[in-house]
Amino acid sequence: MQRYFISKESIEGSLVTITGDDFHHLANVMRSKPGDHILCVVPQEKTALVEITEITNEAIHANVIKWMDESKEMPIKVTIASGLPKGDKLDYIIQKGTELGAAGFIPFIAARSIVKWDEKKAAKKTERLQKIAKEAAEQSHRGIVPSIANPVRINELIKLSDEYKYKLIAYEEDAKLGEASQFAGILKEVRNGESVLFVFGPEGGLSSDEIEKFKENGFVSCGLGPRILRTETAPLYALSAISYHTELLR
Repeated sequence: MQRYFISKESIEGSLVTITGDDFHHLANVMRSKPGDHILCVVPQEKTALVEITEITNEAIHANVIKWMDESKEMPIKVTIASGLPKGDKLDYIIQKGTELGAAGFIPFIAARSIVKWDEKKAAKKTERLQKIAKEAAEQSHRGIVPSIANPVRINELIKLSDEYKYKLIAYEEDAKLGEASQFAGILKEVRNGESVLFVFGPEGGLSSDEIEKFKENGFVSCGLGPRILRTETAPLYALSAISYHTELLR
C-alpha cells in the first residue's frame, strides 16, 4: 500500500487533502481512483489508513478510516555526519541510510572533501536531498522523514554535537590497528531514546588534525571491523550494526 507524508495543514478532523508532488504521483503515476486506500503519515509518527473520496484537477480528498498503531523507528536516534563525497554518493548515503533507520544527516565539509558546495546553491541541493529522504522514508514505511542539514564545517559540527549523548568517529587508522572494542562497547551501553552522532570522512578519510579536534571535544574514534570501507559504505555498515544490536538482539 502506498505511503505518503503529509503536513498537519493537510488534515482537518477526518478529512485529508493531498496536493503537490504527492497528488501528481497518486493521480498520474499510480492512477488512483475513489475507493482506493493509502497510508498517510503526519508529524509525530502518526499513520492513518485513508480512503480516497474525490480526485479533482488540483487535489485528492480522502477520509480517515482508522489510525494505525505502529512503530517503525529505531529505538535510538542516529544522525550521520558525512564528509562531502564526490558524485552522487551523498544521494546514496541518504537514500540507503534512511531505509536503515537514520534520524538525520549532516553533510560535513572536511579537510579532504574534494567537492565544494556553492553557498548560493546549497539550499536547493539540500531541498533535493530532503526529497530523496522523503521518498526513501515512504518506500521503507518509516514514521518520520530524516532531517537533512545544510553543509557545515568542523567547528559548527562540534557545536551541534552538544545535542547528542554519544559522539563517534569512524577512523580507518583504528581499523588498520585492529581496534574493535569502542563501537561494540557503546552499542552495549546505549539505551532506548538516547542519541548518537556518527562522523564519517570523505574519500581519503579524516585528517589527523580533524581527529584530534574531535577527540578534544568528546568524540570517540573507533574501527568498523578489519576491512577498510568506502565513504558511502561505512555509514550503512554502522547503521546496520546499530539496528541489529538495538532491534534484533533486544
